[in-house]
Amino acid sequence: MNEKNFPQKLRPRRMRITPAIRSMIRETEISVKDFIYPIFVVAGKNVMQEIPSMPDCYRISVDNAVKLAKEIWHLGILAVEVFGLPEYKDEIGSSAWDMKSPVQRAIDAIKQAVPEMTIVGDVCLCQYTTHGHCGKLCGHYVDNDATLELLQKVAVSQAKAGADIVAPSDMMDGRVAAIRQALDDEGFINTSIMSYAVKYASGYYGPFRDAADSAPSFGDRRSYQMDPANAREAIKEVDLDLQEGADMIIVKPALAYLDIVRRVREHINLPLITYNVSGEYAMVKAAAKNGWIDEKRIVLETLTSMKRAGADSIITYHAIDAAKWLREKE
Repeated sequence: MNEKNFPQKLRPRRMRITPAIRSMIRETEISVKDFIYPIFVVAGKNVMQEIPSMPDCYRISVDNAVKLAKEIWHLGILAVEVFGLPEYKDEIGSSAWDMKSPVQRAIDAIKQAVPEMTIVGDVCLCQYTTHGHCGKLCGHYVDNDATLELLQKVAVSQAKAGADIVAPSDMMDGRVAAIRQALDDEGFINTSIMSYAVKYASGYYGPFRDAADSAPSFGDRRSYQMDPANAREAIKEVDLDLQEGADMIIVKPALAYLDIVRRVREHINLPLITYNVSGEYAMVKAAAKNGWIDEKRIVLETLTSMKRAGADSIITYHAIDAAKWLREKE
């Protein structure tokens, strides 16, 4: 077909011809307001330890967490999720609800320093238990119902510290209902629950377990986290958590599960968050360090894909870099 006979209406390239046109008709935009930045807090003062498997991410003391919160607030990042490494561990993870533990202290300090910032508390036990599993053990089995009472204590302690949102990531059955009841009984009716409703037993979590010292001492978490092969089950998990009172839903991991993000988006009208996890982050950083990829382009493209799939917000270790890059585009 020569140019004279080519139908002029079949030229979609017209809409890509200049940067201005591409921007004008762009269907998906990411914003710094979409990001939730995860931080790892530890005991001590003036601590800033880079995590070997997660370049540019650090274990930080509470004083440095406050400094960081102020810095990222000025970048336009509106929320942080607080993870912690405790000073002590035991069989039931009691340091997870100790008001003197780094997480509770950091939540309180950040809320006082940057009161407008939204603070999400991670509700789990794996980094607090000597065995590294997400609940109370009965032999080598995680006792689901016995764990619920412990998770209630964690959630209430974080709400007392000043968390706006609690995010149960343990994948115990019934934990959303148990946490909602505990929060309401303690008067925290306005504390939201951001449920890790769809959390897969993924190999992409490796660097996080290094960062949080939360690797299980035996076995794995496949008996309570979801099978990566399952998609329909995700909708079942979402429905159960919504019935129990979840205000927001998380899909984790993100990049290899964008089909799940899309399924959940089409199923619910509540806020949907996806977690751009440590393994996804580490792979990009490693490839960029070797000069194999354009880090900025890859990161922004990846985050856009998550938003395009249906995420309202993205928990991501790239948040600080992405915020700076987006500011450059303005």
